[in-house]
Amino acid sequence: MFDGFDEANVDVGAGVQLRVRYGGAGAPVVLLHGHPRTHTTWYRVAPLLVAAGHSVVCPDLRGYGQSSKPETTEDHAPYSKRAMAADVLALMRRLGHDRFSVVGHDRGSYVASRLALDAPEAVTRLVVLDSVPILEALERADARFATAWWHWFFFAQPHKPERAILADPDAWYDGDPAGMGAENYADFRRAVHDPTTVEAMLEDYRAGLGVDRAADEADRDVGRRITCPMLVLWSSRDDLKDLYGDVLSVWRPWATTVSGGPIDSGHHMAEDAPEELASRLSDFLAPTAT
Repeated sequence: MFDGFDEANVDVGAGVQLRVRYGGAGAPVVLLHGHPRTHTTWYRVAPLLVAAGHSVVCPDLRGYGQSSKPETTEDHAPYSKRAMAADVLALMRRLGHDRFSVVGHDRGSYVASRLALDAPEAVTRLVVLDSVPILEALERADARFATAWWHWFFFAQPHKPERAILADPDAWYDGDPAGMGAENYADFRRAVHDPTTVEAMLEDYRAGLGVDRAADEADRDVGRRITCPMLVLWSSRDDLKDLYGDVLSVWRPWATTVSGGPIDSGHHMAEDAPEELASRLSDFLAPTAT
């Protein structure tokens, strides 16, 4: 897994270290995983992007996998997408990349879009997979959303979700080594069985309903938008289109240039459809793409 990649723990400041794999040469791109995965979810996509001529960086986000889990605060700000985005920006600079593309899946897509908003001078292209902005999801929430995405609100409760998950992490997260790949599955399983990691992953959701929503509201109030080219992809066998219809129309108020469409996969598209995903990413990230 990740043949030819280096693995390191990189200090990104404020006492936080990110576990990261990186390899390749060429135009840099950072791949950000979602919940409850680690960076190893990209194990099939990352080498394909290296073969296409990219320098590829895959970190465990703050709180996830083997990256640092800083102590939280009452407002959960240490797990805000702004804090996570600042980690990624520092990581890329420490690896020698001042300008780079960002791809984020699921919770990682919120980090990716926040990075594009907060550091437009650094982000050349943005890809979000299976998401709409946090503020849009919450403002559009109805009974159908609450039924399908009830975990957002359960995970935000104090203490109880940790107890429920850690009572039987394998049953809760239901990973599959055959579909995920043995090493990726082992890394994921190590994470979801670790109480400190589970608590930190839930802090991500707690921040989402508070400080992250407020950050989105502040951006919208002043008309702040993503200015780099943006690609939105969603899984045809997940529920994003069912919930929002025209997914691109949800993103258009947030960005100046948006394109995209579905991929034939389940939610974890980097594992379900790595070749198609890598092909779509390569086409968009190519220097001549518009």
